[in-house]
Order: sequence, then C-alpha cells, then structure tokens
Amino acid sequence: MSHGSPSTTSVPPPGTPCWVELAAADEPAARRFYGELFGWDFHVKRDPVATNRRYTLALRDGIEVAGLYQAAHGQPTGWSVHLSVVNAASSVGWVEHLGGTVRLGPVDIPDRGTVLHATDPAGTPVVLWQPPEGWALGSGIPGTLSGVDLNTPDAESTDGFYCRLFAFTSEQIGRDGIDYAEWRLGPRPVLYRCVLDRDLRSRVPPHWMTYFAIEPARGADATAGHAMMLGGDVLTEPYDTQSGRTAVLADPDGARFSVTDHSRPVDLGVGRSEVDDPHDD
Repeated sequence: MSHGSPSTTSVPPPGTPCWVELAAADEPAARRFYGELFGWDFHVKRDPVATNRRYTLALRDGIEVAGLYQAAHGQPTGWSVHLSVVNAASSVGWVEHLGGTVRLGPVDIPDRGTVLHATDPAGTPVVLWQPPEGWALGSGIPGTLSGVDLNTPDAESTDGFYCRLFAFTSEQIGRDGIDYAEWRLGPRPVLYRCVLDRDLRSRVPPHWMTYFAIEPARGADATAGHAMMLGGDVLTEPYDTQSGRTAVLADPDGARFSVTDHSRPVDLGVGRSEVDDPHDD
C-alpha cells in the first residue's frame, strides 16, 4: 500500500522536530481513531508519571512515529511538537533570556533523553528535547509526520525567540497580505510560522499545526471523509497546495491536525501553499 520506504531521523539538528505527542481526553478512543485513519499500531509502556501510568507509542511499519497519553483532568489536550536541542539544561537560560517561560524541567526520561517544557513569548507551548544517541522518528511514508507550522499572533517576538534560540534564518514567503515565514538551518527548511488572522485570535489560541503524510491512493478528500466517519471533523475542506492536497481535521476530542497527499502538488506561483489555509473552523 505504502509509497516509498520508512526512514528515521537519528539525533536531528537543533530546532528540528524530533517527536510529536498527543495529550488525549480519551486515550483508548484516540488509539482507535488514529489507528484506523493512519494504519498505526501501538505499543503501551509503563509510565509512572502519566495519569493512568501508561504511555502509548504509535508505530507505522514497526517504526515509532508519535506518542499518545491520557491527559489529566483540567490539562490541555491536543498535539504538541518537540524540538531537538543539544543540551536541555543549558536551554533553560536561553529560553528565559529570550523572553520565554520554563514550565517544567529539565526532566530525564530513562532511555529517552531529557525534556524541557516551555512557553514562547507569544504564549505557545513548546517542548525542547535532548534526544539520546540512536533516537529515531519515522518519516517518508504515509502515516508519518511531514511538516510543522507554528500559528502565532505575534511575528516579531516569535521570530526573535526561535531564530535566536536555534540560529534559524527566516524568509517571508507569504503573499496577499498573509504573514508567513519559512525558518531554515542553512539552505534546509525546518519549520514554518504563520501569523493568525486578527479575527481568529480570540477563538484560536497560539498552536502548532502538525501535518501527516497520507496514502496517495486514498487522497486528502477520502481521508477527510474517513475522519468524519470515525467521529472526527473537517475544519478546512481539502485544498490544493504546492506541498500537495491538504485538509485540516480534528479528532473526536477536537485535537487539530492536518493531512497532506504529497503526490498532488500544485504550482501556485510563490511560496509554500499552506499560506492559503485560513485555519478557519
């Protein structure tokens, strides 16, 4: 079924996504939803910190692609992005110096490195992860992470924080009045930053948007329909982009994520096409 072979990224450069994780209101239901939608298998590990003492690893073709856990009562739910750092302990000072806030850590996790939970100056939660040697995140096939956007109300503070923290260069690629930037390490695009429309800011908090690749034989339109059949929702109907046909979806608990069929890119002229996504429920 899959196009291409799975690959892994071992100890990625600083600032690059090294893990994605879902805090679920109903973790068993989330497993059913994403298992059906993406063809994920699951391996449950003991976790003394988690609410139900469990942490679930999602796998595609035997390779780890995401984590899921049961959110505690009153804890925010949804997808979070973990960015690689060389040293989590030294990142504390940098986060605070650049206007961010440390919320938790650094915390050592046996066999999985060290994590630091922070909030950037615009209020977006972010996890900085110092991964161990041999760390791997699956990519390159349907059902794996294929891109990340940061949606923020404040371009200036957000660009200053991440570009100084990770030595990114930033290029404005938005058009038609949309403030959309590409962050790079050298010539390589790593992350994208989009400024939320003023009308959305009162309804949509700053957040990371995770993009998952999907099976070309099924496509974004059928995947969106499948998500609805599984109890999810379509927040933005499938639309054409230079990365492929994309849809913004929500799982049954309301956690937002996007899917992209990379076999169907469309040349729209300038920049990456996610700028055309209004993220407007």
